[in-house]
Amino acid sequence: MRVGVIRFPGSNCDRDVHHVLELAGAEPEYVWWNQRNLDHLDAVVIPGGFSYGDYLRAGAIAAITPVMDAVRELVREEKPVLGICNGAQILAEVGLVPGVFTVNEHPKFNCQWTELRVKTTRTPFTGLFKKDEVIRMPVAHAEGRYYHDNISEVWENDQVVLQFHGENPNGSLDGITGVCDESGLVCAVMPHPERASEEILGSVDGFKFFRGILKFRG
Repeated sequence: MRVGVIRFPGSNCDRDVHHVLELAGAEPEYVWWNQRNLDHLDAVVIPGGFSYGDYLRAGAIAAITPVMDAVRELVREEKPVLGICNGAQILAEVGLVPGVFTVNEHPKFNCQWTELRVKTTRTPFTGLFKKDEVIRMPVAHAEGRYYHDNISEVWENDQVVLQFHGENPNGSLDGITGVCDESGLVCAVMPHPERASEEILGSVDGFKFFRGILKFRG
């Protein structure tokens, strides 16, 4: 499976994601912000970082780049898209997932390990987990607090992917830290699965996100 790893000026988790995709058995390739055609790809991951220095707000400038039009086309073709941290912010900014990720309740950069509960297994990225399974992955963000005007709708549509288990470190509404679109194919998560994909890192729970892409057949 050919998986694109999108690069913006300021991305800093692209190599990590590329490495873990290789470990999972995928064929990753880097995709730059100005590419307009991604038809040859089977899936895309938008990694974390600080695209365009987070000017205006996290993800705002990346959202209007040519590659995001190509990502929208992939979504229309029903191909999986995963956004991690800054990638999640970008997906929310362009409206491919519900709600927004905004400034943390305590407005500072928060980097720590968290326990998370998997709330849906209908996405390609969470299909190898059990519903309500508790996993361990780190967060690293200053604008990760999830908000939606009608949170009951997100729950009713089974669009909550990850929820903080125990401590809610950024004040997210209902502790939500990962959501998907109605189809389940577009997934936006603030925690970093690529930083929890090898034993040496302290957890392998995140590896299933990338193995799950390979299990997807559409």
